[in-house]
Amino acid sequence: MTDTDAAVVGGGATGVALARDLAERGVETTLVERDDLAAGASGAMHGLLHSGARYAVADPESARACIAENRVVRDVAPDCVADTGGLFVSLPADPDDYLDRLEAACADCGIETERLTGAEAREREPGLSPDTEAALAVPDATVDPVRLVAATALAAERAGAEIRTGTAVTDVLVEDGRAVGVELDGGERIGAEVVVNAAGAWGEQVAALAGVPLDMTPSRGAMTVVGDALVSGVVNRCRPKSSGDIVVPCGDACILGTTDVEVDDPDDFAVDDREVALLFEELTPAVPALADAAVDHTYWGVRPLYEPDADGDSVGFSRTFSLLDHAERDDRPGFVSVVGGKLTTHRAMAEAAADLVCDRLGVAADCVTADEPLPDADEATARYGLSDLLTGTRRASRR
Repeated sequence: MTDTDAAVVGGGATGVALARDLAERGVETTLVERDDLAAGASGAMHGLLHSGARYAVADPESARACIAENRVVRDVAPDCVADTGGLFVSLPADPDDYLDRLEAACADCGIETERLTGAEAREREPGLSPDTEAALAVPDATVDPVRLVAATALAAERAGAEIRTGTAVTDVLVEDGRAVGVELDGGERIGAEVVVNAAGAWGEQVAALAGVPLDMTPSRGAMTVVGDALVSGVVNRCRPKSSGDIVVPCGDACILGTTDVEVDDPDDFAVDDREVALLFEELTPAVPALADAAVDHTYWGVRPLYEPDADGDSVGFSRTFSLLDHAERDDRPGFVSVVGGKLTTHRAMAEAAADLVCDRLGVAADCVTADEPLPDADEATARYGLSDLLTGTRRASRR
């Protein structure tokens, strides 16, 4: 059995960021991912680097986290980000007071905004509906999640972490009530002082291997790719968060998002073409050219939602993250879960988890990931065989 200080389960954005953070603090780290990097929700998202404005009214904690990390990601991964800007577009059918509420909430959360008339908004984004009454400009951006994950993984490897893809965890090893490592398919065992569950929507399944309960609420979201560049910046419907409220530019195409439907199993879930129709129904009033746009494909991602005091459907769940020390929560020392959150806040999630792991290991080292730039993303995607998936990972995720 090989040994390491920390075993990280999951090769999405949070997992690789955690492996990087730990390795840069001098912690011997092994990350295991059953598939390719970014094969889950990280790769199957709509590409929005959140300004936080979407959450400012109803979930200000998430909004503040998003705007802080939006700035960090721009700084450390500039070749993964496009500074498109974003608009919240107010149409006649939208709530009369929501634009005012949004502007005030953004100010409270430290999110810079600019109020535009309908004519000013259409001058900035000509594809908007003539019915646009007003808009609020926010610092949204777009991010290529595959490039970001690959660059972060390469940074982790260069700092000394071992990144193992195509390697499934079949068991979390427990001795005398303590998690002491993981078993991999094929029977290989890796001993670890701390096992970190960063498996996203599969977090509940990994926790079960360790014998602890973790009630997650995986939620599927439909995203439809339209083969035309109908917008140059992110276009948001100006209303409380709901299904079908965003258009994200993506090279010569754009992505319509999204829906929010709870699923039982992130590996085996039904899809519903009516959700695709809903995206067009809700977004065509904002961008009329969608009525005649050609659909390239639709893909589905599964969000790793965690809401311990859930009340209502998942669309209203907080997008903050939770860090669970199972030593205190479930009498399972040596096992930690980091769940929930968003790709935009992945680095902050990893920092919090790394702080806890280092505390358990007696490592007194500070986080440097907010200040150290990531390696070249082209080199990183080639290193992990992901170069042909820069825009195609979403294509590969379609069902």
